[in-house]
Amino acid sequence: MDEVTKAYLAGIVDGEGTVTLSRHHKHETPAPLVSISNTDLKLLIWVRRKCGGIITSKKISKPHHTQSYVWRLRQDSALCFLNEIKKYLIVKKEQAELITKEYKKVTSRTGKYTAQLLCKKERLVKRIRALNHR
Repeated sequence: MDEVTKAYLAGIVDGEGTVTLSRHHKHETPAPLVSISNTDLKLLIWVRRKCGGIITSKKISKPHHTQSYVWRLRQDSALCFLNEIKKYLIVKKEQAELITKEYKKVTSRTGKYTAQLLCKKERLVKRIRALNHR
């Protein structure tokens, strides 16, 4: 990916995206997630072509709302993506830095956690969520 594309993607993530740690399944510990919500499906298809991930449609909650979509990238793919774009991020730079530097340190490769490691991971999740709180 060239530097202009990385910078453009960072701008989209800063403006329309989320950088967090989130569970995909109920019994998992939170893992990296980068998502972009938008009503322009063509934009999200372009992002998916450049970076992978999946696109889903959001449920329309009110009749006057426009159909919107979400692009998501999870786990190691999200970490790689954040490493590519983090130098261009402004709004979500701190979240990206924390996740890329700390996530692997607090994650068990086997999925089995000691109480101490699980506590460290929970603290990281709280720090990320505090940064994302408006």
